[in-house]
Formats: sequence, structure tokens, C-alpha cells
Amino acid sequence: MFPRVIGFVAIILGIFMLTSLSIPQMASLPPVEEKFDVATVKTPTDLASIGQKIFFSKGQCALCHSIGPSESARCPDLKGIGAKLSREFLYESMTQPQAYIYRDYRHEGLPKEYPATMPAINKNPIALSRNEILSVIAFLQQMSGEPISVNPSELDVPGQAPAAPVKASLSGPAVAVAQAH
Repeated sequence: MFPRVIGFVAIILGIFMLTSLSIPQMASLPPVEEKFDVATVKTPTDLASIGQKIFFSKGQCALCHSIGPSESARCPDLKGIGAKLSREFLYESMTQPQAYIYRDYRHEGLPKEYPATMPAINKNPIALSRNEILSVIAFLQQMSGEPISVNPSELDVPGQAPAAPVKASLSGPAVAVAQAH
């Protein structure tokens, strides 16, 4: 009786193995890197369009952030964020995410704590360039219905000296809590 049970289990396991081997495997590839020629960017809307592509691909923003309410979001909802926060604050939040901790006060009750810590997107592994960060800011402003404050003339042109920074960095790594009203 015992050898029959072992034989039956071996046959079932063999069927499961053959079934699993017949399922095609999907390659897990990194997101497509968005490259854009600064010379082709003529309007702030062009810049926002590039920013949208970067937001959902190389920037990996959508892995944690949502655009609109989501219970499964690991980080704050970015819907309307371009209307609530200044361009300088957005830039600093992306490049120095721990400088000011933004808590989501739009919900009733206590502010929501999020499990994920945002990485500095201008450093590895994401490593967005200044131009890419400015285009994401343009996308966030456009998505919020705000006028885009990033002008294509501010973009760094390869081979030329870089443009002035968006805002001079603060003197220290002070941590403060910013509230949206």
C-alpha cells in the first residue's frame, strides 16, 4: 500500500512539473530608458510629454506613487501635487527627499504614514538627469492643471555649461514636515 501512495504522489508531482515547464517564461527587463534631444523640445507641453514618459518608465515613480486615490499606494498620491507645491519644493523633494517629509493631510483623521522611503532620484539606481527631473516637474504641473513653470530654455544642452540650479541648496540636512492646505 505504501509504495502505491508514493507512486501516486510521484505521478502527480511529475504532472505538475510538466505543466509548469509548458508555461512560457516572461523576460523581466528594466524599463526602457527615455532619451530626448533638447533641440526637439520647443514648448513646455513638449517637456511635460517627455516627463510623463519618464514618470512611468525610467523614473519608476509609478511603482510607488499613484495619480488619484489608491489604498494600495506605498507613497503619497501625486494628483494635484503640481498645484499645491512650488517647482523648487518639487525639485528638492526629488533630489533630497528626506529634507522635508511631506505627509498626506488631505485625508480625514491623522496623516497617513507610508511604508516606502523615497530614494534620491538624481542618484543611482534611478539617476535621472537635471533635464529629466525638470520634465517630470513639468508633467506634474500639467497634470494638476497648472501652468508649466519650466521653460525649455532652462534645459542643459550637451556640450555647453549647465544652466543655473533650480534653487540653491539649503545649508543643512534639517528635517521638517510640510503640510498641504
